[in-house]
Amino acid sequence: KMRKLVEVVQNSATSKTYSLREVFVNPEFVVSLVPDVNTKRLLTEGRLPDGLDNSIEFTRVTVHKGASGLEMVVVGNTSDIKTKLFAGSGTLLKG
Repeated sequence: KMRKLVEVVQNSATSKTYSLREVFVNPEFVVSLVPDVNTKRLLTEGRLPDGLDNSIEFTRVTVHKGASGLEMVVVGNTSDIKTKLFAGSGTLLKG
């Protein structure tokens, strides 16, 4: 049920450097998928880890978390992320 994605995380609140980490998301709690152009800008500025192709896109995923939502930026365009999260599940985004 859980799906593996790759999240872009800022190394510290004051740092302008970023790293990647694997996260596991339950698709039943995903509220929205939105293209993230800010992270794309970080890539073009060379502030993301080496090895990422300049053509890569990013998606802001909002996950329902009780009274609030948790937002994370993951590697991949919205279509690819939607496929990773919902392929074969018959689940639609809630909202």
